[in-house]
Amino acid sequence: MSGTALFRLRRQALPGRGLALGVTLVWLGGFILIPLAALALRPWEKGLGGIWAVLTEPRVLAGFRLSFGASALAALIAAPLGLLLAWVITRYEFPGRRALDALIDLPFALPTAVAGLAMTAIFANNGWLGEPLAAWFGWTVAFRPAGVVVALVFVALPFIARTVEPVLRDLPRETEEAAATLGATRVQTIARVVLPALAPALLTGFGLGFARAVGEYGSVIFIAGNMPMVSEILPLLIVVKLEQFDYAGAAAIGLAMLLLAFVILLGLNLLQLLLRRGQP
Repeated sequence: MSGTALFRLRRQALPGRGLALGVTLVWLGGFILIPLAALALRPWEKGLGGIWAVLTEPRVLAGFRLSFGASALAALIAAPLGLLLAWVITRYEFPGRRALDALIDLPFALPTAVAGLAMTAIFANNGWLGEPLAAWFGWTVAFRPAGVVVALVFVALPFIARTVEPVLRDLPRETEEAAATLGATRVQTIARVVLPALAPALLTGFGLGFARAVGEYGSVIFIAGNMPMVSEILPLLIVVKLEQFDYAGAAAIGLAMLLLAFVILLGLNLLQLLLRRGQP
């Protein structure tokens, strides 16, 4: 068979390749590249000085601190919780395990506004959890930055649990048994055998949870209280700019969020690459 015939057979191995490639490029351009290009170009209507003036407003700077700081803290809190959930689901058999497994995905299916209303009712000063926390410890969660962190933990948790779970299922138990036969305690086995193997997946889940939390709006807007300079998140400030018909200012905040999130995720990916190279 000639080389031309072999080439044609290879091209025909995936029928509809041209159509699939065309649909992919149209989707990529129409839903990702064009909106990103518009987001990158619109702020320059104000000029460099105008963009700098928008991003250095005290209210906007407070929003950056809250959104990115609360997202990082929420992802840090959700990381051990997600690891614990994944461990329990994959390593133990108990009544209600499947129900617990399904509940992990609840933030994916539940409308974010419903989640925000529910958490506000629970953590308000007269709520089921908010009242004892306020009475016993003097803690106020709802309508404070703490409420933002609680909502973002709820959003980030499933990303971490679902990222770690398949890696934990594929982790051979023979390594844990070998560590035990060599005299390692359970804590030593987890710290030196299990966690190093799970570190790249855990870091990936952290990055996914952080990225999701930074742009979260619906579940945060109710419990945050939206007090200027205290509990205003960046997505809310973008909505405020849009309501004021300051489209260039809203785009400037969105572009700054995109670039900062990209730099952070790039650093996490580089760290993940280093962790993978360090594994045997």
